[in-house]
Amino acid sequence: MPSEIADHCRQIVEELKCQKVIPFLGAGVNLCGFPRVPDDDALWQKNGWLPNGTELSRLLARRFAYNDPTTDWDLMRVSQYASVTNSVGSLYDELQKLFARDYPLTPLHAFLARIPAHLRRAGFADGLPLIITTNYDEVLEAAFLAAGEPFDLVTYFMDRDGQLGKFWHLPQASEHFLKRTDADTGAAPWQLITPPNTYAELPVNRRTIILKIHGAVDRADQDESSFVITEDDYIDFLSRMDFANPLPKLLAMMMKDTHFLFLGYGLRDWNLRVILQRIWGAQKRSYNSWAIQLNPQPIDRKSWAKRDVDLLDMRLEEYVPLLDEALAALPTAP
Repeated sequence: MPSEIADHCRQIVEELKCQKVIPFLGAGVNLCGFPRVPDDDALWQKNGWLPNGTELSRLLARRFAYNDPTTDWDLMRVSQYASVTNSVGSLYDELQKLFARDYPLTPLHAFLARIPAHLRRAGFADGLPLIITTNYDEVLEAAFLAAGEPFDLVTYFMDRDGQLGKFWHLPQASEHFLKRTDADTGAAPWQLITPPNTYAELPVNRRTIILKIHGAVDRADQDESSFVITEDDYIDFLSRMDFANPLPKLLAMMMKDTHFLFLGYGLRDWNLRVILQRIWGAQKRSYNSWAIQLNPQPIDRKSWAKRDVDLLDMRLEEYVPLLDEALAALPTAP
């Protein structure tokens, strides 16, 4: 292992022991372990894998006859076109059909679900407190279920029970998911996080919290699925992320003074920059973070460096085993 990567892994492990690292997942995590061929845009469909953002965009472009090949990779633009020229309902039908199914675990998802056990074995009982994802699928939840790790869900819903643009909490989500696999498709007991500044039901330091900031599929009830995906959705979402309607305070506090590990994400996405500006703008001290990104462009390097994010140019398939090995090397607690 090159010394630079070895030093990085050691630092990550030390910060994980102190509960000072939050993994932040983008759509690129779906590529981990499932290689793509440049001239085969539908390989992921043929093999039953999840798409990344570009692949999803091109699938929707074909479905809704978006005929500009120079921008068919832009998921927000293509989704906006689909919702305006066809309907939001038709767009949601396609997303539901795609995401409301089982998919194979990637090595990255399986690794994240192993982190709490690694830390417990070494005597750090609180495990991994928070994972943030912008993905709508349930592969991360499935990985935690496969590893026997309990978790709670916090998800942004654009419209649920007449409440517009709010975060909701599913306590003991792992138990609900296990029941659902036994053909129990009853309504999940979601709780509205209100008021966000005093809501105290989140299991901080007890279970991993999976925060889905752009919504999620609801496999039991399509009417409850929520996807922040069109240009209008993002404008609405970001306008609601202000100080009058913030993230739940407990989660905002966890994000304020910590390191982020960006996996499958590029900082050229303007919506991510806005979110991070609001999170990091509240930090009293600067915490460096890390991003794993293959073949970054010069603008990527400058954008990450401007925000004190160290960039590692490597594949997730190469990175995950190295960090997993460093965690497994922790000495077992007496």
